[in-house]
Amino acid sequence: MPVTVPWALTRTYDIGSSPENCLAEDDLIKALRDVAIIAHVDHGKTTLVDQMLRAARVFRDNQVMGERVLDSNDLERERGITILSKICAVEWRDTKINILDTPGHSDFGGEVERVLRMADAALLLVDAAEGPMPQTRFVLRKAFAANLTPVVVINKCDRPERRVSEVLDEVMEMFIDVTASGDDSVLDFPVIYASAKNGWATLDMDLALSGEARGVEPLLDAIVDLVESPRVRHEGPLSMLVSAVEYDDFVGRIAVGRVDGRVVRAGEEVLLMRSDGSQLACIPKQIQTYTGLKRHNVDAVMPGDIAALVGLEGVDIGDSVTSPDDPRPVEGVKVDEPTVAMLFRANDSPFRGREGKQVTNRQVRDRLMREVRANVAMRVLETETPDTMEVRGRGVLHLGILVETMCREGFEFTVSRPRVILRSGPSGEKLEPIEVALVDVPESFSGKVIELLCARRGELVRMDNREGSLVRLELQIPARGLIGVRTRLLNATSGEAVLHHQFLEYGPWRGNLPRRSTGAMVSGFEGEVTSYAVDQLQGRGTMFVGPTDRVYEGMVVGEHVRDEDIVVNVCKKRQLTNMRAASADRKLVLTPPLRMSVEESLEYIGDDELLEVTPKSLRLRKKILTKKDRKRVERYGE
Repeated sequence: MPVTVPWALTRTYDIGSSPENCLAEDDLIKALRDVAIIAHVDHGKTTLVDQMLRAARVFRDNQVMGERVLDSNDLERERGITILSKICAVEWRDTKINILDTPGHSDFGGEVERVLRMADAALLLVDAAEGPMPQTRFVLRKAFAANLTPVVVINKCDRPERRVSEVLDEVMEMFIDVTASGDDSVLDFPVIYASAKNGWATLDMDLALSGEARGVEPLLDAIVDLVESPRVRHEGPLSMLVSAVEYDDFVGRIAVGRVDGRVVRAGEEVLLMRSDGSQLACIPKQIQTYTGLKRHNVDAVMPGDIAALVGLEGVDIGDSVTSPDDPRPVEGVKVDEPTVAMLFRANDSPFRGREGKQVTNRQVRDRLMREVRANVAMRVLETETPDTMEVRGRGVLHLGILVETMCREGFEFTVSRPRVILRSGPSGEKLEPIEVALVDVPESFSGKVIELLCARRGELVRMDNREGSLVRLELQIPARGLIGVRTRLLNATSGEAVLHHQFLEYGPWRGNLPRRSTGAMVSGFEGEVTSYAVDQLQGRGTMFVGPTDRVYEGMVVGEHVRDEDIVVNVCKKRQLTNMRAASADRKLVLTPPLRMSVEESLEYIGDDELLEVTPKSLRLRKKILTKKDRKRVERYGE
């Protein structure tokens, strides 16, 4: 019986009908390309995808199209970064190209690792001015581990400070270092020069430097001509590794992965083999494939194509979908282990339940367990305290995105200060995560940066002069030394420093770090903040609250200039008397309070403090709210 297979946006083919009126299955597979786009953060991956979609005419001529269309998540658009991997498909020269857009920030490396299993080639983007960065090396190493064919795209060739030839040499050095094989054949990769912002790509460096290139069609041509079709088994049963899981309120869980073996057809029974060893026979409610930016229902999906199986209950990332009559599980996704952990628990402050709807420990726990099923780089562990969960991730930003997402979903909870995850060495020695940090900074500030990072146990590895007066510093520094350093770095360099970092290895413990040099101003009363009280206190430090804000006892309301905590009354009102005070007519000049983001708050709080998160507020507080109880614990212990 013939099966109709939609192809990209415009055509369908019949599989299984007479040879004279159908295209052979092998020919359809040869007309497939699965390509992942990988790079360091802000090197132009999503912008380049926009241009590829335009060139392939996914949009109508009169259709209004914004920038970074794949960054559909609110947090992605607000922050200007990709957080979740996305899939889209274009048709070019009778070939369907599945494009997998991946995050560039090191904290979301798990998103890169899980989708590379669906690709055969990788477009490695490198900034023509910055060159290879820490995350560039990380994603290239993962691409080689997944046996992907690399295609180098030197992007942003329109920048005045471009270093195209030098960057190409640096890329070649990186390839040799990453492969560590000494084989010059690894340097036999195609190179494309592009400007995603201006919408052009070319294989000719001279044309790129002259600025005369037009359109990204040469990039699409290179994918069709230089990238091989999917490497799939032409015989054997259905085999699909679940690389992503989505959820729909109407149809339930949706398993996404690349099909191997035979064609998967609608209405046929499949066997779900879970990573815990259990099995479940089921029939997908729908089978979908990607066309443009959307998925569409189809009768069948070809081997080598990316399919979405709708309605597989209980499916998780890493599970296998195979044939019931010949089950063959697929090796699961291997990702690097987390390096940073925080404690989560439901909000127990006096303001509990005033702003959020999800306020119980059970609701917080269920949400965290749901997150870990879709986020392969995150772990959730039970603790000795029943109402507290330990959440482990790749970095403060990785965990901070989870915190902000839960905040927007109506949850109220508290989180502790991030801490690094330690290991034991072969001889029982203590090991900690070490990261490579790159800092681009004006030469006049380089001394301050070196002093700041070396004080946090960093070791300077290399210093390079860049274009203009910039200097690039490369250091190896403990991951705990980077927690809270970004704000200090910006303050020390008048906002000129640019910091990037990437996990390197677990190394020997490098000793204690300098603790926070300032204390906290802690509210001793509950009530509404007054202008009079703020005016009296702002000379003693930086205020975190302003007039009319609500506070409670134990809430951190400011930063004290001295290295000690003090209890203050920010609700104090002016005493009214019959006598006119000398300062009664003095106009109050209040400094605006410091409002910190989620990541800034997590980096700021001390070991004895928590961050209270609600849909409307971020509040810093002491773990023990009352002064009396804090004194008792300080004197006698918990």
